[in-house]
Amino acid sequence: MELLVTASLLINIVVLVPVTSGMFVSARWAERVYGPQSPARGILLAIYVAITVTSVALLLRPDPKMVFALLVVQIVYKVLTPVTVDTVRHPVVLSNLAIAAFHALTCATLLDRVSA
Repeated sequence: MELLVTASLLINIVVLVPVTSGMFVSARWAERVYGPQSPARGILLAIYVAITVTSVALLLRPDPKMVFALLVVQIVYKVLTPVTVDTVRHPVVLSNLAIAAFHALTCATLLDRVSA
């Protein structure tokens, strides 16, 4: 598997395992960053778990088109977070933008394999 693909999937896992764990147990830091337990936070947790599970599955059984689709969806939602949160200073927004930039680089390397 391509190095950037592996790196993007590992970034998802390394970032999201502690985040989802913290959200699940309502850790103090998670409440500060993501707000108190609410239906919206529960939906976000479900999305994060889905991204984590999909990333693990794609590490075990890589498929360039599926990796590309996962990363493009992530890039779109991550780039939209400054608009939806109305700031770029929030720690989640900043990490989203950095991860989106890395995932965009990975997607650029996959273009030739997914456009066929």
